[in-house]
Order: sequence, then structure tokens, then C-alpha cells
Amino acid sequence: MKYIIAIIQPERLQEVQRELYAEEVNLITASEVVGHGRQKGVTEIYRAYRESGNLLRKIKLEIAVNDNFVDRTIKAIIRGARSGENGEIGDGKIFVLPLEQCLRIRTGETGSVAIG
Repeated sequence: MKYIIAIIQPERLQEVQRELYAEEVNLITASEVVGHGRQKGVTEIYRAYRESGNLLRKIKLEIAVNDNFVDRTIKAIIRGARSGENGEIGDGKIFVLPLEQCLRIRTGETGSVAIG
């Protein structure tokens, strides 16, 4: 079992969801978060003053999957989140972590059965 965390652009959320659903990955959690990568945010000019907005709005996806769904989940996120053919800075990141245990509260099921 793996726990996949993806940080993506907010405007790419629907496309990522569409790609995940096509791969039969239906159990996702999405949160609005702020942060920045190497670009360290953006600088904008507002009424002739330069303002640095160093925390950018992003979407954080959290997805628990069984091992046989890891590659297809990653590929679906990449297809949905990538801007243009070669992508652009700020398209996001994907982290894959081992998932030690999963429990379904309602039934008490554990492990890969509890993921679905």
C-alpha cells in the first residue's frame, strides 16, 4: 500500500480528477494549501508598487492506493497536472510514501481491503 501526495495548480484539479477516474482511482482527498517551490512565489506590480507574493495557492491531493494502482495513479496525475506538452515550472510535485496500515472505521477492515 502507498500514500500518494500531489501538489498541483488549482486550475488543473478537474483535469487531474478526470484522469484519476479514468484509471478507476476514485478515493481522493483535496485541500487548498499555500506554498512555493524554487520560483519562491511571484512578484506583482500593484498601483506602481512592487509586491512579492511568496506563497502561491495550490491544491494538495492525498490518495491511498494498493500497490497495483501506484503507477497508473502517478501517470494519471502527471497527465492531468502537466501544463502544455513539456510542462512548466510550478506544475507541481508527487510524493509516494509507504502506507503502513489502513483501517476502515465503519467495518473494522484493515489493509488493502480497507482501501477499496
